[in-house]
Amino acid sequence: MARILIADDSNTQVQYLRQILTPLGHEIIVAQDGEDAEAKVLEERPDLLILDIVMPKRNGFQVTRAIRQHPGMETMPILVVTSMNRDSDRYWGLKQGANAYINKPFDPQVLLSTVQKLLAG
Repeated sequence: MARILIADDSNTQVQYLRQILTPLGHEIIVAQDGEDAEAKVLEERPDLLILDIVMPKRNGFQVTRAIRQHPGMETMPILVVTSMNRDSDRYWGLKQGANAYINKPFDPQVLLSTVQKLLAG
């Protein structure tokens, strides 16, 4: 299965995502802030990044933009999962390079279908 990096400063949210994804056989890697997320993407080369926007050190918009500038990371799927639910937030996240954008709270089935679609390419 896939290696998925979850970047979120909320331990509750990380555990919830882990609970949804682990039974499917996915390996989960965790980053607690934006700087850690970018470093782990480059070090671990995950198959998918699930990224919050509101995080310490660097926000998800900054992380997405930075990752897209690294050679080999232009096509890695990025799924934003965030409480920022304005249309302008969604627009900006996709404009920075995210492939999909889901608002919290979310339906686990929506998350799973989005993850499957992104991993399928």
